[in-house]
Parts: sequence; C-alpha cells; structure tokens
Amino acid sequence: MLQERSKVTVNHQKNPYTSVDSLIAQLDLIPSDSIISRTIVTDRHFKAVLSGFAAGQSWPEHSVAQSAVIQIVSGQAIITLGNHVYEVDDGAWIYVPPQLPHSITALTPVIILLLLIENPDRPSPA
Repeated sequence: MLQERSKVTVNHQKNPYTSVDSLIAQLDLIPSDSIISRTIVTDRHFKAVLSGFAAGQSWPEHSVAQSAVIQIVSGQAIITLGNHVYEVDDGAWIYVPPQLPHSITALTPVIILLLLIENPDRPSPA
C-alpha cells in the first residue's frame, strides 16, 4: 500500500508503471451540475480516465472506435448499452465493444474509471 492516500506514481523511465492508491481521492469535490475528468494514464494503445458526475449529470448516447471498460468506483447510475438499460452501483464492471452506442446518467454522485483500449491491429485514422 502506498504511504499517501492520494499518491499517484507516474509512468517514467525509472518506474515504467502508474500506481494509484485511491481512485476516489483523485477527484476533488464534484460541483453540482458538473462532470469532472482526470486522465490517470495514457499511452499509444491505452487510456485510463477517472470521471466524477454530480447527481443527474450524464454523457449522452455515443460510441467510440476503441474497446472500453467502465467501472463504477462509487455511486449509482443508469447505463444504456445498445437497447439494454441497467441500473448499476459500486463495483459494477462493464465491457463496451467498439461502436456500441452507450450512455450513462448519474442517479447519485458517481465516480467511474473509464479504460479505453486501442486494438493495435486496427488501422489508424487518416
């Protein structure tokens, strides 16, 4: 366990990894009527973004070219995946394949960890 609760060890030559002791501690207070995001790590084929939603806030339906994983770190939300609607809470884990329309609406204040994984075999956009 890391010494400081909010410590992030960033990827660099000496330590080729990123370590986060507490995802929740990485976001300040989420203002009402807001969504805040912080990129935790990014490289050529991978991106991890921590987002906090005030209750009632949402990402409207969209799709992305990468595979995505959404983990609910805390809170309750409605997730739509294609034509399916789910109510999820702390600890939920969802894999979203490329191009699948999806959305999220926070029922309570919500923190999610979004992982975007690029398929290295897929041609890069021009």
